[in-house]
Order: sequence, then C-alpha cells, then structure tokens
Amino acid sequence: MNYENLDKTAAFTNLKEFSPADIKQVLTAERIQKMDIPLGGGMRYNYAAQPVNEEIINALQDLSHELECVEKFKAVLRGEIMNPGEGRMVLHHLTRMESENTVVFEGKNQQDFYKKQQKRIELFAEKIHSGQLKGSTGKMFKTVIQIGIGGSDLGPRALYLALKGYAGDNLKMEARFISNVDPDDAASVLGDTDLESTLFILVSKSGTTQETLANRELALTWMKKKNPELDPSKHMIAVTSATSPLATSDDFLDSFYIDDFIGGRYSSTSAVGGAVLTLAFGKEIFREFLQGAAETDKKALEPSIRENAPLMDALIGVYLRNVLDYPITAILPYSQALVRFPAHLQQLDMESNGKCVNRNGEPLSYKTGPVIFGEPGTNGQHSFYQLLHQGTDVIPLQFIGFRKPQQNTDVTIEGTTNQTKLNANLTAQIVAFAKGSNNSNPNKNFNGGRPSSLLYGEKLTPGSLGALLSHYENKVMFQGFLWNINSFDQEGVQLGKVLTKQILSGSSNDAALETLGEILGI
Repeated sequence: MNYENLDKTAAFTNLKEFSPADIKQVLTAERIQKMDIPLGGGMRYNYAAQPVNEEIINALQDLSHELECVEKFKAVLRGEIMNPGEGRMVLHHLTRMESENTVVFEGKNQQDFYKKQQKRIELFAEKIHSGQLKGSTGKMFKTVIQIGIGGSDLGPRALYLALKGYAGDNLKMEARFISNVDPDDAASVLGDTDLESTLFILVSKSGTTQETLANRELALTWMKKKNPELDPSKHMIAVTSATSPLATSDDFLDSFYIDDFIGGRYSSTSAVGGAVLTLAFGKEIFREFLQGAAETDKKALEPSIRENAPLMDALIGVYLRNVLDYPITAILPYSQALVRFPAHLQQLDMESNGKCVNRNGEPLSYKTGPVIFGEPGTNGQHSFYQLLHQGTDVIPLQFIGFRKPQQNTDVTIEGTTNQTKLNANLTAQIVAFAKGSNNSNPNKNFNGGRPSSLLYGEKLTPGSLGALLSHYENKVMFQGFLWNINSFDQEGVQLGKVLTKQILSGSSNDAALETLGEILGI
C-alpha cells in the first residue's frame, strides 16, 4: 500500500500545473447536468460550481490511483490496522454493509457482533413500545434521554432531529439529550420531564468519561429528589464496551455493546445511535437509515471518481485546500431538520483530519483539514452570507437541498409554496456565489468565483439521511488517505483532559493553572 505524503506524489505535482476553471464563465446548463453523481438513498452530488475542468479531474483521478484511495478503503473493510496511532481496525462500515471479508478479532466475527447488538436493541425497543417493560412506578416509557458527549451526542442528536418530522405522529418516544457538564444543560432537559415515564441511555465506551458520569450522577440525584419512589436502575440502560465497568453493573436495566474499532464520531450507525433512534422511531426507520448508508458505502468503492461521489468530493476538497489554499468550508443545509448536522460534521471532519503529522508521526509540510462551520438556509443568508459573498476570504460552500418538504405542512403564498421559495433561494445563492454581479459602486459589486457543490435529493428520508452520513464519513476518510494522516485517532482532545484532572485533584504544579482556577472559583 502506498503511504506517501501528498507533496511527494507525481500526480499532485502535475495537479498544481493546471489553472483553476473560471466558474463565472463555465457554469452552464450542460455542465450542471454532466457533473452529477448518484450517492445512494436517492441522493446526488453536483460539483458543476467547483473550479475544476477535465484536465484537473483527470489529474485528481491520477492522484487517487497513485495514493490507492479505493484500495485503502478495501483494506479498511478487510479489517487491516488502519488506525496506526492506537493499533486498531476501523470497522464502522460493518454496522451497515455486508463485507466480502470476515473480520475476526480474538475469535469473534465483528460484523456478527454488531448485528447481534442491533437485534438486541430492536427486541428491547419492542418491549418498551408494547409496554412489556415499564418504569418502576408502572408507567409506560414515553421519553428517552441520552447522556453522552462528543460522538455519543452530536451524531445521534443531529440524526434524531433530522428524522423527527419524518416520523410525525408515528414517533414512538420523544428523545432528549444531555451532553454538557454545565449543570444548566441537564436542568433545562430534566426540569419539565416526567421522570416516571423516562428511560435514560448512558453512553460511554470506556465507562469512565468524566462529563458523562457526572451527568449521570446529576440525573440520579434529580430522580431521587423529585421522585423518591423511583428505582433508577429500572430507568437507565448503558451503551458501552463489554469490558467497561458499566457492562455488568446492576444499576442498569440492560446494556448494549460497542467496541474500540468504532470511533465516537463514526458511531451513529452502531449501538450509540441505534439505541436512541430505534427507541424513538422503531426498527424499520433505523433499518432504512442503515440501508441508505450502505448504498453510499458501496458507491465509495468505485475506482472512477466520476462515479464515486465521496471520493470526488474529497479530491476536490484537497484541491481547494492544498492548491488554492482555502482554509475554511461552510456546510449549508437548506433543510431545518438538518439544524444540527453541521455541528456533527464539525467533529467528524475536524477531529479526524485536524492533524499536523503523518501516519508515521512525521511533521507535514502542507495543510490538512479545513475549519468547518454551518447553519441552515435561509437563516444563514441573514447572518454570515455577507462575508461569504464579499469578504476578503474565499470560503468554499457545500449546499444540501431537497425538492420536497419533509412534512405535509406547506402552503402557497403569492403563487408559490414555501418549499419553492426555499429552493429558489438555494438556487440563487449557488449562481450568485459562482457568477457574482458587476456594479460600478464597489460596495455593491460581487466578484463571484466562489466555489460550491450541492448534495440533493427528492426528500429528507431515513435512506437519504443515511446516504448523507456515509458520504461525509467516507469523504473524510479519503481525505485522510490523501493527506497520509490517521483520521481515526484524536490525541488532540487528551491534553485538556489530563490538565482538568490535575486541577480537580489539586495535584497541579502549574501556577498558571492554579491562578486561572482561582479566578473561576475552583
């Protein structure tokens, strides 16, 4: 396998020789129809408003071949060690797609393990929904609250909010989330919750996550104070590893397992997302979501980048970052249901590819992951689009849109529906960013030439949401291969944890830590 730094490849040297396409001139109807790739789940990826032409696309194809991007993805699916920092396999794809290979660890078939956990979750959810399992005071469970942080919160929360409207009146349980160790977060969730009809999910792979365990104790204290007759062990389940201290505790109604081969930010299709989403929506919706992800995973194995949307997106992203030197990317979903999806993608991308050394720990001489931010349209248009249109930095954009609304609540006003107005805004923004508008008044002049891509489908469904998730997970993975970095560890989050423990234990010998702690009341 060719693990070579990006700037040492012949294809990257060649890529830098080509001038970017002038999207102000080349964005035509023919180009829009041609530069369009199916993902799966009814979704498509359009890159017509990106500054690439046939020469650049061919060079990107060469770069993919030289760095063996698809072959490395196959190595992931074979169960090779693809997280060298921690010496681990990377197996989140096996939670949703059939692998041609049997991945075995310590005599255990890993895919069978994941399938077994999801089946256990489905059976448990059916008992909750039917009333076979009730709260300790005899009430049926109506609410589920997930306690977790990072990947145990961002992905599942974003996906729940994305599908809540789709479920509509068929929503089986309302889901709520507690993540921040700030006690006001828990208070805002628990304050109006009927604890007698609430099931908690504690999510911690290690069983030792400080913020999560602190919030668990806060929830238990709240339960004892508000409803002393409750038995907390009948109102809480755990999602953890089989070897964690939570796995065999009598404090939980049941436990469902994950393993070290699935990173937190890649865990939404495992039990981490599976438990809360199956409880909220039922098994069929979660299965449709997994199927959409699986379809896009399979597309990501296509060697031709013109047929492989995640790989094309990844390569164009590297071109924007390392040739055109654009340091930021905005994710702009024109769907209110995706309100928290950009927050999930922030972690997915920035925690994965925010690295300054290669897989061997050697310093890199080129830039890696961009800063990611975003907000749903059209709200963002009235917030930060001013900078996107006329600011001194060019910020590449990724739009997400759907032809139809998720819910049947649209109305016609002044001859058009709200969904039509939404998509008119989306269409206008893509063209405005690309083509700009000349004006003799400099304050009203738009330079244009600002690149964007579009992920779009008929409607936001479980299948299309699964495809979107897979697209971004695989895009991030491919970019890690291209930059020759490890996208599957996150050492950057560890130092702060170490210092936090020193402050709380009083074992710090750092005067700056102690003084800052004093002014914050520690």
